[in-house]
Amino acid sequence: MNPDVPKPSVLALGAFPPGMLTTMGEQFTLHYFTDFPLPHDALLPEVAAGIRGLATEANRGAPRDLIDRLPNLEIISTFGVGVDAVDIPAARARGIALTNTPGVIADDVADLAIGLMIAAAREIVAADSYAREGRWTAKTSYGLARSVTGKRLGIIGLGAIGNAVAERACGFRMKIAYSDVEPKSSVPYSYVADPVELARNSDFLVVACFGGPSTRHLVSAEVIEALGAKGTLINIARGSIVDEGAMIDALKSGRLGAAGLDVFENEPDIPAELLAMPNVVLQPHVGTATTETRELMGRMVIDNLAAKFAGKPLPNELSA
Repeated sequence: MNPDVPKPSVLALGAFPPGMLTTMGEQFTLHYFTDFPLPHDALLPEVAAGIRGLATEANRGAPRDLIDRLPNLEIISTFGVGVDAVDIPAARARGIALTNTPGVIADDVADLAIGLMIAAAREIVAADSYAREGRWTAKTSYGLARSVTGKRLGIIGLGAIGNAVAERACGFRMKIAYSDVEPKSSVPYSYVADPVELARNSDFLVVACFGGPSTRHLVSAEVIEALGAKGTLINIARGSIVDEGAMIDALKSGRLGAAGLDVFENEPDIPAELLAMPNVVLQPHVGTATTETRELMGRMVIDNLAAKFAGKPLPNELSA
């Protein structure tokens, strides 16, 4: 880098890996904040005017008021795949490029989906408590859980993550079907257009589609009822996709058997009812939270920013 040329100014919002922040500090003039929404007094107007790039966690995104505060913003580089928290119309109206980090998160998120499936079916968390609390004695036993092998798996959204879940489920000899906007000729799994019908014929239903207005409450009360008292709902996508109130009501009444959840409608707030349910396994939105994946994501965020500032094609630009 030419020392006589000022480094591009970048605003970074989120809990990023230390190595990513170090590299960003070397390549850019970095303004880093973990608070979100960003306080209005966090950036002086003259600093905000110089910001050319925004690096933001997918779950924080970039709302319109933030975009409006950055008059010379050229690129929003999202740390994650989902961009539903970005005000895309506001970015498009300004000609701001939008990128994400596809292709590197699928394995870890799929691993967690399978882990939640097994944990919910075999009641791993509840059984762990049973053992730790000394309730297991010579005269008592925990009881029976449910098997995963050979069961019916429905997947809503057969993108990279959904495909990775299906590949792993094959190892459990599961009967796999999926719902998506259209059938995919490249996969051997059964296509079911209607999520209600998919749920009705599933023992486990994994939510792996994109979030946003178009999929809000796609897993509706009707889908949950169709999954039924012996069914298990796994959500590793976005909390908005599931009608959380309907799910809680069905879990409380026994009309839904169990759930494994990594995401929630109003996270980080988790409804108290879910916290009290022994048939629900909870995770704090950690699908991509491994050292390996987060380092790869960080590198992609930086590469996207650097390409934009160098006038090069963006490796992960999202089209309009």
